[in-house]
Amino acid sequence: MAAPTPRPLKRRGGKAKAGVTKPGRISGIFAFPALLVSLVFTLGPIAVIAAFSFMTQPEKGGGVVFAFSTAGWKQFLFSEDFFGNVSFDSRYLQVFGTGLWQALLTTVVCIALAFPIAVWMAMKSEKTQRTLLLFIMIPFWTNLLVRTYAWILMFNENGSVNTVLEAIGIGKKTLLYTPFASAVGLIYTFLPYAILPLYSAVAGFDFRLVEAAYDLGATKGVVIRRILWPSVSGGVLSAIALLFVPAFGSYIQPVLLGGGKVLMPGNLIASQYAEARNWPFGSVLSLIVLLLTLLGAGLVTVWAKRSSQKVSLSI
Repeated sequence: MAAPTPRPLKRRGGKAKAGVTKPGRISGIFAFPALLVSLVFTLGPIAVIAAFSFMTQPEKGGGVVFAFSTAGWKQFLFSEDFFGNVSFDSRYLQVFGTGLWQALLTTVVCIALAFPIAVWMAMKSEKTQRTLLLFIMIPFWTNLLVRTYAWILMFNENGSVNTVLEAIGIGKKTLLYTPFASAVGLIYTFLPYAILPLYSAVAGFDFRLVEAAYDLGATKGVVIRRILWPSVSGGVLSAIALLFVPAFGSYIQPVLLGGGKVLMPGNLIASQYAEARNWPFGSVLSLIVLLLTLLGAGLVTVWAKRSSQKVSLSI
């Protein structure tokens, strides 16, 4: 009697049929409501602001008049006097320059402080690392206004900082309502956003490479520059993305610590909507900030691709 012919085994994981969901996966239709809500509440306000930027300011009060106008865009670079003469006006460019400088200073100082802290944390035991991470996260549990008012108490004329300066013979200094106070507030606020991605990058670094480099005669500077820094550059790029963009649009620190003397784009936009009641021009400024933000994100992405590093905005 002939042996039965074996039946061919059915292959698993073959090409899925159209419209059929693979086992363990959810159909994309279930994600549609969440995607729709995200698009409406993300792109919707941007579309409204873009439309307002090309509308006319009413003669009285706030809001807009639904009549096409490019006056808001012209106002960013040009001013018109009583006789109708148009001239170049750099005031608003200077405000954006101040914002870029404050954001750049905040980013550089935060990364310079966060990098050695992240390396020091990564070299501790796991229990100590968890404790240090807890201390880094504590500021997120306190309202930003409360923390900013604490700096006001420290920087005022009779605050703790001036008390220490007077005790060591330097004397009292005007610290509050200055660009220095605004910069300190920004650095304090965004320093945890630099430590967390850098620590995440350094924690995955193999420190045996450092020991091998020392055995081969490398100095500490060479080890940091040629071994450690290239390995954690992805975390540096993530920190830059997390620091520069929100620092550029900050509002609370320049107002409360800078006393309104440090005018940044966020303060300028708020004043156009509230005091000046010029909604079209406020919308123009908002779109310019958004475009600069997208430009910065694009530059970081290009830099990351050229350096073959993975950049993540999550902490």
